[in-house]
Amino acid sequence: MKGISIAFPGVQALSDVDFHTESGRAHALIGANGAGKSTLMKVLSGAYDHYTGEIEIDGKPANIRSPRDAKTYGIQIVYQEVDTALIPYLTVGENIMIEHTIHGMKGKQFVNWRSIHREAQAVLDRLKVKVPSKKLVQELTLAEKQMVLIARSVSLDCRFLVLDEPTAPLSRNETEALFELVRLLKSQGVGIIFISHRLPELYEICDDITIMRDGRLVVREELARLPQQAVVEHMLGAKLEGQFPHRTSRIGEIGFEARNVFDEGKVNGVSLSVRKGEIVGLAGLVGAGKTELCRALFGASETARSELVLGGKRLRARSPHEAARGGMALIPEERRREGIFVDESVVLNMTAASLAKYSGAGSWIKRKLERFASDQMIRELGVKTPDGNAKVRNLSGGNQQKIAIGKWLLADADVYIFDEPTKGVDVGAKRDIYNLIAELASRGKCILYASSEMPEIMGITDRIYVMYDGAILKELETARTSEEEIMLYSTGGVMS
Repeated sequence: MKGISIAFPGVQALSDVDFHTESGRAHALIGANGAGKSTLMKVLSGAYDHYTGEIEIDGKPANIRSPRDAKTYGIQIVYQEVDTALIPYLTVGENIMIEHTIHGMKGKQFVNWRSIHREAQAVLDRLKVKVPSKKLVQELTLAEKQMVLIARSVSLDCRFLVLDEPTAPLSRNETEALFELVRLLKSQGVGIIFISHRLPELYEICDDITIMRDGRLVVREELARLPQQAVVEHMLGAKLEGQFPHRTSRIGEIGFEARNVFDEGKVNGVSLSVRKGEIVGLAGLVGAGKTELCRALFGASETARSELVLGGKRLRARSPHEAARGGMALIPEERRREGIFVDESVVLNMTAASLAKYSGAGSWIKRKLERFASDQMIRELGVKTPDGNAKVRNLSGGNQQKIAIGKWLLADADVYIFDEPTKGVDVGAKRDIYNLIAELASRGKCILYASSEMPEIMGITDRIYVMYDGAILKELETARTSEEEIMLYSTGGVMS
């Protein structure tokens, strides 16, 4: 790719970017949120057609202006937003084989469903994904959806496979299965372009690295020649200071309690408490029940039941509306589907959870007041956006996450539940989010922080509940435990 530039209303996303990679190698493409890496790959995959510059394959011009153009050259991409790429009411097999079905009909009147599911199951077995081909996609977990997307790409002949944050929702075992597949594809001459914010993974699987910043190329090098610290500094354009904030705030009395939380098949009798000014971790591997517990507490599961106490008073939270009105906030794992309105403006998103503050007589919204509050939060959070009118869809993942958090800061809740808040977020934006959470704790808020990233849990929390199979297996004090002990309980083990 030579001299690639592209702009959107108010945003110059890419400026004269060069990128090249080779067959049979895994190439890491990284940068801070908003650096332009996903945009560059969307150009390569034909999602954007209004770019300037040239693309060549095997030294010959490749005119890629649509996804179909890209696929004719053997370019496949697995996007980070899994829910926008899958059809929820179709089966796993139908989603995997959908392009084979569409392009393989050629005048046929009947679909051979048995053959479709047989071939799809073969791909799933090859990936070691234990998901039935005939199961509906809407019944899958986020991790399972990600693997279905990868399976769909692998089912097609491809020369270059672009993986955009593929491991973000995956457990370690699932990640290992993906890496085995990547190594197999490399041995077959397929080129892999790997976008990830998990730097240790890059050194495990990638051969080369390209680093971008502010829509421009910064460095291209063999990965083995760059230590992790240098990679981070190139991403940020500055030295990286301590990642986790130093906290000195005092922890007060119990502010929030949840007793006997049940959600059949998901959460099994969980009880927990959070003190004012305390950050309590929910640790566990993917599938342990952390997300399900967060949703149950926030009233987002119709089948859940629990007894909640906030500030010494019973809290009724049978729906997200009741939970929010009672003083709770949830920053969900799937931010694009549940945390933000992607096709609306930054202003609308920022004030969505607290509209009553900006409404006058007759429920008319006071636009000037709304805009003032939103602009102030944009500045406080450091959201990179042309202005408050920009659509959230056009912002980077890290900036979208800041908006998902910012709307609840304006609502001024008492209990904040964070579910994998740094997933798909670069190291600089992660540090901003950690500082935000620490600031909330310093104001006496109750913080519940769910994450499968053990360094995060160790770095930001005061106390930890370790979940396994929908239940709390162990309660630990962060200062007196280790990542090894947390991992032991996360896998269902017990101390000898």
